[in-house]
Amino acid sequence: MQRLDLRQLLSQKLSPQQIQFIKLLQIPTAELETRIKEEMETNPALEEGDNDEPEEQEERDDDDNDEADEDDPEAEYDSDNATLDEDFDDPADPADRDDQPDLPEPPPEPTKDDAADSPDNTDLDLSDYLNDDEIAGYKMQGDGPGDEEERDLPLADTSAGLMDALLDQLHFAGLDEQQEAIGLQLIGSIDGDGYIRRDLAAIANDLAFSQNMEVATIEIEAVLRVVQGFDPPGIAARTLPECLLLQLERRPQDATTTNAERILEEAFEEFSKKHYVRIQQKLDLEEDELKDAIGLILKLNPKPGGSGPSGMGKIQYLLPDFILTNDNGSLNLTLNARNAPELRVSPAYTEMFRTYDKAAKKDVKLKEAVTFVKQKLDSAKWFIDAIRQRQNTLLRTMNAIVDLQRDFFVEGDESKLRPMILKDIAQRISMDISTVSRVANSKSIQTEFGIYPLKYFFSEGIATDSGEDASSREVKSILRDLIGNESKERPLSDDKLEKMLNARGYNIARRTVAKYREQLNLPVARLRKEL
Repeated sequence: MQRLDLRQLLSQKLSPQQIQFIKLLQIPTAELETRIKEEMETNPALEEGDNDEPEEQEERDDDDNDEADEDDPEAEYDSDNATLDEDFDDPADPADRDDQPDLPEPPPEPTKDDAADSPDNTDLDLSDYLNDDEIAGYKMQGDGPGDEEERDLPLADTSAGLMDALLDQLHFAGLDEQQEAIGLQLIGSIDGDGYIRRDLAAIANDLAFSQNMEVATIEIEAVLRVVQGFDPPGIAARTLPECLLLQLERRPQDATTTNAERILEEAFEEFSKKHYVRIQQKLDLEEDELKDAIGLILKLNPKPGGSGPSGMGKIQYLLPDFILTNDNGSLNLTLNARNAPELRVSPAYTEMFRTYDKAAKKDVKLKEAVTFVKQKLDSAKWFIDAIRQRQNTLLRTMNAIVDLQRDFFVEGDESKLRPMILKDIAQRISMDISTVSRVANSKSIQTEFGIYPLKYFFSEGIATDSGEDASSREVKSILRDLIGNESKERPLSDDKLEKMLNARGYNIARRTVAKYREQLNLPVARLRKEL
């Protein structure tokens, strides 16, 4: 049974300008340049250049035109009035409540009574076009990736390089038509690591359904051996031992190579678990022979897919958002030049608006043209203001981070990092945690010691015997040094590492040591053992 209910709810609606600022704030510099180019292609009223020149021209025109209408478009679209409040916080975040700074609202929409009182309906009242829906509809499209979408830096995919090389080798292998078709199917089944992990029977079914070709598994196996002879060595292997054995086949056949092949064929499980004593007993090898064979195996490539021409991996380019220089102890922070573009409203579009305002006769067609011009001018002003506010927010946030981590930026010593969380920065700059999180996401800074992501400087605190908190980065750095200097024949267990850290004054548990070790991509003690 349906029922009508009347409920009163309090909700917050984001203006198009707020949404645009949120999205611009969280994208990195590498995407900002692309985003600006997209906006300039969509909005002809936006162009590159200094914005001071058109403002000076507007002032001169205002002085010449003393009889300007009250609804002067240049007064209505003053960029200073449209600028976002500097203390902008994300209203979409649950943490943002009534204590957040107020944001300027778009110009008020005229009432119907005002329109009805107009003496001449054919005249264009500029206030008629301060319609939020029109501007919102224009700005809600193409504003870049949303909150949940990934915002990785541009990647150069070069996966076609190895495939082309394999296909070229296949064409020169001297195979008949059917064998070449099988080879094409096998090469197409190679994954990013260079392996064929599909069963040969499944590949035979693919050939039957896609090419109407009935082939036996033994025929596919024969062609597979041909493909496995291509470069790079180890390509098209079905398992890791097979991949390593394919590479050993191309090496000079001496005693060390023979022992390495025996280890992979007869004692691979023991080798993967580093049970060297069992391998030595099982294969009846001397300690020196075992050590040489293990050393040879460790030099082989377990992922041949990334070693061909151009590889099959992806190359990632990092473009810093901030640049920090040290001038005799004085830290100077600047934005990347691509983060601070020179944008302005096109003088030609501004002149169109002014010409219409001075026109004696205003027909419907001209009114439609001015509507279009007005939307483009609004959008250009809003975009410029959002870029300017983005720069201010980025600099305020990064300056606070530099102040808190000054010792690290001066000396570059990881142990100098202080415990710092998003809340610490948010309180310093009087912004919400969600705003600081957006700034820290996918942003990086170039220092004299390298390029660091902003998230690198945020870490939890570990209690010490002195009563102060030490950064987890500092503990990880010490943990890495302890493991790096340990005896490889008898590596340190997590329990021993815990006791050593406790002896240095860090109150840390064994499970925390294990967590930090895994975050550093360091294996357990048994797998770190070497001969």
